[in-house]
Amino acid sequence: MTDTHIEQASNFIRQKIDADTAAAKFKRAGLPSVITRFPPEPNGYLHIGHAKSICLNFGMARDYGGRCHLRFDDTNPEKESVEYVNSIKDTVQWLGFDWHSNGVEHLHYASDYFEQLYQFAERLIQAGHAYIDSQDGDTIRFQRGQLNSPGMNSPFRDRPVDESLDIFHRMRAGEFAEGTHVLRAKIDMASSFMAMRDPVIYRIRYAHHHRTGDAWCIYPLYDFTHCISDAIEQVTHSLCTLEFENNRPLYNWVLARLVEVGALAQPLPEQTEFARLNLTYAITSKRKLLKLVEENKVDGWDDPRMMTLVGIRRRGFTPESIRLFCERIGVSKADSWIDMSTLEQAVRDDLDEKAPRAVAVLKPLKLIIDNYPDGQTEPCKAPVHPHHPEMGERHFVFSKELWIEHDDFMVEPMKGFFRLFVGNKVRLRHGFVIECTSYDSDEHGNVTAVHANYYADSKSGTEGSNNYKVKGNIHWLSNESAVSAEIRVYDRLFSDAHPDAGDKDFLDALNADSKHISQGYVESGIANVAAETHFQFERLGYFVTDRVDSKSGALVFNRIVGLKDVWQKK
Repeated sequence: MTDTHIEQASNFIRQKIDADTAAAKFKRAGLPSVITRFPPEPNGYLHIGHAKSICLNFGMARDYGGRCHLRFDDTNPEKESVEYVNSIKDTVQWLGFDWHSNGVEHLHYASDYFEQLYQFAERLIQAGHAYIDSQDGDTIRFQRGQLNSPGMNSPFRDRPVDESLDIFHRMRAGEFAEGTHVLRAKIDMASSFMAMRDPVIYRIRYAHHHRTGDAWCIYPLYDFTHCISDAIEQVTHSLCTLEFENNRPLYNWVLARLVEVGALAQPLPEQTEFARLNLTYAITSKRKLLKLVEENKVDGWDDPRMMTLVGIRRRGFTPESIRLFCERIGVSKADSWIDMSTLEQAVRDDLDEKAPRAVAVLKPLKLIIDNYPDGQTEPCKAPVHPHHPEMGERHFVFSKELWIEHDDFMVEPMKGFFRLFVGNKVRLRHGFVIECTSYDSDEHGNVTAVHANYYADSKSGTEGSNNYKVKGNIHWLSNESAVSAEIRVYDRLFSDAHPDAGDKDFLDALNADSKHISQGYVESGIANVAAETHFQFERLGYFVTDRVDSKSGALVFNRIVGLKDVWQKK
């Protein structure tokens, strides 16, 4: 998988990998010098922030001839499920990446290592680097102290090794209730890094695991598991976001102690942090995304307004556009905000060159050509793509009764309005020039139909068409051949650029105009297109057939983005 239109930019991670490669830091027989991993916890659907990590980890491995592992950090069975595992695998593949290398699959789970992790924990206890604490969780949290004050040693910190080992074995055997004992690393209760103040590395949980079932009732914590999993898999560069920077000393401490006791060998993986993706007009907190779903503020995890990757995909964003977006925002050490328009422009730039053009009418208004013969049709044509003649032509017909956009007619035209109003001429795109003569309305004054006359010698592409100079150019469909379709026009889910900043309730920032559904029409040539087929609907924007609801005979289109950014004016 390559993006030929993307030029790889240098960044501090590439510079580090270049230096490590030049120094042969990770030179090992039979192994590539760069091994990365993408390690999600399968407790929810991936969001746009994860796309940056996916593209970075898989992209670095690809560019340096290495490999990237997909590893599920599944150590919290109460929140994890096979549903999330399958969704994550599908999403990574949709983005264009793969965890195979030289015919070998590198799909891993932290649960693959439960027995090794347990044995490593035993080795730490035996070496005096870990102990069983029998205090409750609130007490342990209180004793850790604050950032500006040291913590207090647990009364169990100097528990005899044999006693800690015995309790640890009995914890595994299921002899104790949840919360009665935990295993803690013995490090430094006065450390300036809170993560180093004797962190809990094992706890009791009587929960069914999606892979190991009920085989275990004690589970390792993330900070203990993650670094060891990296080492077992011989990862070289452990790339993670900045919130893990303060955990790096613990990452290194665990690995160093295991080297000391002979459980691991050099070279060890090295953790490097990069800035996470902060996107305006969006939230990426799993807890808040879950709240949107549970309170029915959206139509599920794959709602096209959600910044989950399943939602973004259903909206119509292409994997190429996501990769282009991630390349454009780059990799840095400092947190910053990326405007939503950058993501939206990436999909415009991707689709502009490859999306076939078509005509759709979202809010239909009947246009009657009074001087055109009843029952007659006129063939018209247009390019599938204006810049790629090799893509061919579209063919459709002109007839007496047409559909136009309701917004293309005004009874009282405002200044600068060059479309249809009584007495004005416009060109029907790829068709004829017409002059509006009158309109029909109902008892409430609502316009129900527009009347016009056409000029028979003004057909686009004919010699006579050059004789007509008009300012307005509108799209249309013939009532004879137009195909009915449901059109879903989506916009940003939030109207506030920072919906959950400070003390704000992000639900107060929901955009009431983020979804509109209408019954419209599309041209007949796209009546039987498959799901996830992209188009540029002329004058309207980029659209895609909905991957869930659209099928032959029941077309559903989602608007991806408009042709230009309208939020700059807001």
